[in-house]
Amino acid sequence: MIAVITGAGRGIGKAIALRLGSDGATVVLSGRDAETLEATGAELTAVGAEWRARPLDLTEPSTVDDLAAWVGRELGTPDLVVCNSGVGGPSAPVWEVEPAAWEETFAVNTAGAFRTVRAFAPPMIERGTGSFVLIGSMTGKRPLKHRAAYAASKLALVGFCRTAALDLAPHGVRINVVSPGFVEGDRLDWVVGAQAEATGTDQESARAAMLGAVPLGRFVAASDVAATVAHLASPGAASITGEDVNVSAGLVMY
Repeated sequence: MIAVITGAGRGIGKAIALRLGSDGATVVLSGRDAETLEATGAELTAVGAEWRARPLDLTEPSTVDDLAAWVGRELGTPDLVVCNSGVGGPSAPVWEVEPAAWEETFAVNTAGAFRTVRAFAPPMIERGTGSFVLIGSMTGKRPLKHRAAYAASKLALVGFCRTAALDLAPHGVRINVVSPGFVEGDRLDWVVGAQAEATGTDQESARAAMLGAVPLGRFVAASDVAATVAHLASPGAASITGEDVNVSAGLVMY
């Protein structure tokens, strides 16, 4: 398997890269931070996985086409493309969100996924097989104070996925969304801080309130998300397309 992962330098993207690499995939790591990509690559080397690293900046649309062209030349048509790159966007009441911050959030989280699918779909269509996985968020479906831009950008992926699935299905190409809940890591720490500020509480209280709402009583491990992506890319998921799969420890069930 050849797997391309955007935003592969940290967090969920890194976990997905390590899971797929451990399963035997040749992994293409892409993102804006070359140093973190190389660090992920070093961990892939340690588990015996083949990997490459290439730059990608979804605010610069030409880099998406450049990445797709490079992968085609060097490795051939990928079997899986994971659209994981994303930004947290502004944390503020709707009326205080700057239009530029709103637009940047959509440029990366939503338009970035569209551009990535658009760039990689043609060779998959020509071959007659392939799979895309878009990393969404439960915040697109469950309100989180002051997170309108992020929520809207992630929910938009669900609508995009469902229609793209209809377009791609006759050509043997599948596309699905994975919507994580509160995933342990640096991003969650930032969200906790933002929620503490938004609700006028301290970070410990904000974290406890967030955790208290989770039915399974724990935050999500990035490896849980990676396992779901690995399944969606496998032959065992051959009949799954156009779906939005929650990995939220029960916090979102719709």
